[in-house]
Amino acid sequence: MLTNSDLVELTAFRRDLHSHPEVSGQEVQTAATIKAALTALAPSFILTGLGGHGVAAVFDSGIDGATVLFRAELDALPIAEINDIPWSSQVAGKSHVCGHDGHMTMLLALGRMIARRPVAQGRVVLMFQPAEEDGSGAKAVVADPAFQQIKPDWAFAIHIEPGRPFGFVATCAGLINCASLGLKITFTGKTAHAADPDDGISPASAIASLIPTLDALGTGGALDDDFRLVTITHVNIGEPTFGIAPGEGVIFATLRTAGDAGMAALERSARDLATQAAETFGLGVTFEVHDNFAASINDEEAVAVATQAMDALGVPYGDTGVPMRASEDFGVFGWDAKAAMLCLGPGEDYAALHNPDYDFDDDLIPVGSAIFERITRDLLGRV
Repeated sequence: MLTNSDLVELTAFRRDLHSHPEVSGQEVQTAATIKAALTALAPSFILTGLGGHGVAAVFDSGIDGATVLFRAELDALPIAEINDIPWSSQVAGKSHVCGHDGHMTMLLALGRMIARRPVAQGRVVLMFQPAEEDGSGAKAVVADPAFQQIKPDWAFAIHIEPGRPFGFVATCAGLINCASLGLKITFTGKTAHAADPDDGISPASAIASLIPTLDALGTGGALDDDFRLVTITHVNIGEPTFGIAPGEGVIFATLRTAGDAGMAALERSARDLATQAAETFGLGVTFEVHDNFAASINDEEAVAVATQAMDALGVPYGDTGVPMRASEDFGVFGWDAKAAMLCLGPGEDYAALHNPDYDFDDDLIPVGSAIFERITRDLLGRV
C-alpha cells in the first residue's frame, strides 16, 4: 500500500507534470521524466521510444503467467490554462486539462507497490503512451516491433470523468467509447474579382449545400449499433477581404459511430457527398483524415475482473454515463487483449475535461492506484 510519504511525493510529482505539459507527438521531456521515475523502481526492463515517445516498464516475476498492462497517457492539450494555482502550466497555450498528469501518477503509484511486493507469476507492464489526444498514439505503440516484447493478455486503464461522484467508477461491458474521425474536405476553384465573380469558381454554394447533407448523415440518438453523428467543427471560405471572390473552401467534420465497421461506411458516405457537390459546382476536392480513433470495447471478462477488485476494495461502481460519445484510443490495446476502461469520478460538479479551469484532484491517486493493484494481485498474486 502507499504510505503518507508516498502520497506527498506522488502529489508533488503530479503537479510538476502539470506545470510542464507537452502536446501529442512532442512528449520528449515528459517521457524522460517518467523514465527517470521508473528507473528508481528497478523494474526488470524499460522500453523507450515506443510509437514515438512511449515508455513501458516491465516487472517480470520470472514465472510463467499472464502479462497485464496498465495504460496512461503522456500528452497534454493545446489549451491555455486559466487556473490560479502554484503548479499551473508554465507553457503558453498548453495544459494538462484532461487528467493525463494524474493518470501517469496513478501508474507510478502502482509501480511503487509492485516494486515493494512483486507479483507471484506473470508480468506487469506500465505503459505510458504518447499522442492519445489525436488518436495516433496507441496505434503507433501497438505497431512498433518492440511492442511484441510486452504484448499483453489483459489491459486496463482509468480515465477521470467529471460528472460522477468522487471515487465512483463508471464502466460496462461492450462499447465504452465511440469511434471517431476528423475529415477535412478542401474544395478548390478559382478566385475572381468581387465585381466579376462569374470569372471565377467559388466554393461557397458547394459548401452551403454540403453542410446540411453532412449533418443529415448522423444526428446522434441512442448509442446502439446504428448510432451515427456528424458534427461540423470548422468552415472557412476564401480570404477576409471584400475584393476577392473565393477560390478555396474548407470544411472540418467529425464523424462518430458506435463501432469501427460503421465508421468506414459513414466516411464513405461523407466523401461521396463532397465529391458530388464538387462535381455539381465544377470544383476540385481533396480529403485528409485526422484524429482517427478506433472504438473502445470493454471485454466482459476484463470488466468482471475490475468489478471484483472494486468489490473487494469497497469502491462504488455502475454504468452511469457509459457508454460515451467521446473517443479514447485505449481500445486499440483491446484488439488482442482482454481490456477494460474504467471512468473514475472526481465529483458531480467538477470542472469538465478540456475546460481551461480543469485540474486533476490529487486525492484520486490512492483510489485509482488501489484499483490497479487489486486487479494485479487478483490476476498475478503476490510473493
